[in-house]
Amino acid sequence: MPLPQTEASGPEPHRPQEPAEPHTPAQGARRASSEDAPGAGHEGSRPGLGTLRRAFSRASQRASVRAPRGDARLLRLSGRFLFGSLRRTPDNGPAGDQTGSTSEPGPACGRKGSSKAKEGVSRRSSTREGPAEAEGTSVADLISERQLLAAFEQLRHLETGLVAEKASCTFQQDPTGFARRAMDVCLHYDGLAAEIGAIVRETLGPDGVDAAALEELARVVRAEEEAHPEPPADGDFLRTPRRWRQYWEDAVRRSAEERVRQAGAGEAPGAADAAPDLARLLAELGALVRRDLQKVQREVHPAYAAAGFPAWEAYLRAFHGAVARRLQELAHDARGCEQLYVLLDWVANVYSSPDFLGSQDQALPSEPLPPLLAPEVWARLEDDYTSFLETKISSCFDGILQLEQSRWAAADAPDVLQGLYHTSLSFDVCMLVAEHVKAAGAISAELEATTLGICARALGLFLQKYEKAFLESGAVSEPNLCASINACQELRTHLLAKFPESFGELEKALGAAARAFQKQLLQGLQGAVQPLFRVLCTKAWLTQDLLQPLMDKVVAFSGLLEHMAPPLAQETLQEVHRYVVREYLEQALRPRERLRGADRRSGSQKMGLEAQAISSTFQGLGSEATWLGQAIPCVADILGETYKDDIGRHLETLIKSYPDIRRDHVLAILALRRLGRRRNQHFLRHAQALLRAAAKAGGSGAAGGRVLFEEIELSTSIDVLVTCI
Repeated sequence: MPLPQTEASGPEPHRPQEPAEPHTPAQGARRASSEDAPGAGHEGSRPGLGTLRRAFSRASQRASVRAPRGDARLLRLSGRFLFGSLRRTPDNGPAGDQTGSTSEPGPACGRKGSSKAKEGVSRRSSTREGPAEAEGTSVADLISERQLLAAFEQLRHLETGLVAEKASCTFQQDPTGFARRAMDVCLHYDGLAAEIGAIVRETLGPDGVDAAALEELARVVRAEEEAHPEPPADGDFLRTPRRWRQYWEDAVRRSAEERVRQAGAGEAPGAADAAPDLARLLAELGALVRRDLQKVQREVHPAYAAAGFPAWEAYLRAFHGAVARRLQELAHDARGCEQLYVLLDWVANVYSSPDFLGSQDQALPSEPLPPLLAPEVWARLEDDYTSFLETKISSCFDGILQLEQSRWAAADAPDVLQGLYHTSLSFDVCMLVAEHVKAAGAISAELEATTLGICARALGLFLQKYEKAFLESGAVSEPNLCASINACQELRTHLLAKFPESFGELEKALGAAARAFQKQLLQGLQGAVQPLFRVLCTKAWLTQDLLQPLMDKVVAFSGLLEHMAPPLAQETLQEVHRYVVREYLEQALRPRERLRGADRRSGSQKMGLEAQAISSTFQGLGSEATWLGQAIPCVADILGETYKDDIGRHLETLIKSYPDIRRDHVLAILALRRLGRRRNQHFLRHAQALLRAAAKAGGSGAAGGRVLFEEIELSTSIDVLVTCI
């Protein structure tokens, strides 16, 4: 409340050297009236200042006991106004002890005013009617009975009369009397304001809502605003606006603050393992705020609305501010990934949910509510959360690896799920990623993107650790290798399909891990069939079926691929097909024995038949690598061709079908025939021209990733040297 500057009308102040006038009987009467004199004998006399103070104290005892510091401030302000007025009285001593005959009237009033002042003093001395005892019921009793509007009307009546008397210079000779009566009015105004605060505090208490009291409160606030629309031009503090609406809003804010503080009182959520305690605290806080706002919505607001008083928005903003301040404290003490997430989730998904208050028909605030947490606080919480989350996710991946290692140590065979070897690896990883991404996405899109990046980086490191640990363990068996290959395929299917942007870089890591397991799987087959290739293209091979045992092992191995995911099973089968054709060609181009004449023609025929057997076998197994079917027949045709000029045509077919063939391979093929220097040079030049054209057209040695001859290593033999010469 602003401090008004009032001019005290009265006699000129005495100089210190002037002697004091003797007291008159009238002055003695006035002095006696200011002393405490309770009792029935004083019913018709004017109560003194002490009596008025005690009366006010009794009337507002309940309100003043419950009043916070803001209510006591009203009393201090009123006292400051009044004692300021006393300091502006004409004399340093009691102004009431001076008579009109000892001082000249002020410039505002003449002799006529002095006589009126004397009449007013004598009239008040005879009647002694106090301002708190009008119309049979005192203002203090009306306030204590919460008849606020009636109390205000009486105070307003007393205020109007007091202002009128002051304007008529009634208190020219008795400024202390004006101060006493003004203090009485101000104290009762403050008592009425304190009662307003008490009503607001009790509104959300356990005793229920007093709709009549709230309606009375709203009416008295509006009545005061109508009575004191703006500060008076002369600075009269009696007519200064009391600003009870602002006081009511402050009381609502204090009430909301007290209510919010009741949730989780005494708990300290700063401990490392206090996430459940913080969750309980926030749950209790949410329930309390929801319950109180629903009470305001259903009971409090209608009572205020009956008097045309907007209460819903005031309570909504008050609780919002109180919750915001409480969360600022909790955010400062939050530690650990769980606590930070609980706090972020409560703000984003509980408090901000449209269902927080249930079905509400109240209008939204005229201005949007500020963020519950300041942007810088929210950003700090997200940063702290992601830092803890990175460590937590890495720890979770380590736990998955330990779980797999325990299964390997137990030598448990992988499960068969829908006909495929299965390990829980892919399921655990997908659940881990989905859980954290979903949780982060529920808070904000930015946090979701950050969490995806953390998961992608952690998964890349995990794949490297898993591959190394598995291949170095003693659990490397064909079923376990198939299960690990299937896990890589499942991760590629689920994660890359669902999060292509975040996990796109893992395509290489997943492919590398799958190829490593596939290579280990093929090495087992290669170790079993490699000795069987060494007897091919020999003289003993011409009379025996040495290919069938090799193909039997291939067919047995293909049964394992039935429990592998189809894309990788097909890829593995094609690798086996390519390996068999490559090893066969390597034995043909590096024969242990030279075939001549009839043996060479028989070898060509047998090679053609075995090429058909290899192709038909792999086609029966489902291999789609049909491009491998031309390699062995072309070499067989060159080996058995009787019309030598057609050898160039076979070379052309071979080079066009397999652009990765090199000059060394052509020399090795020509060395099988011993065609002579001129023919060898002719075919070699022709082959080199074809190779240059193929290199220019394809840009690389292998077209479409089809590699066959490039992996065949040849040693320089005497026959090859003779062919070159």
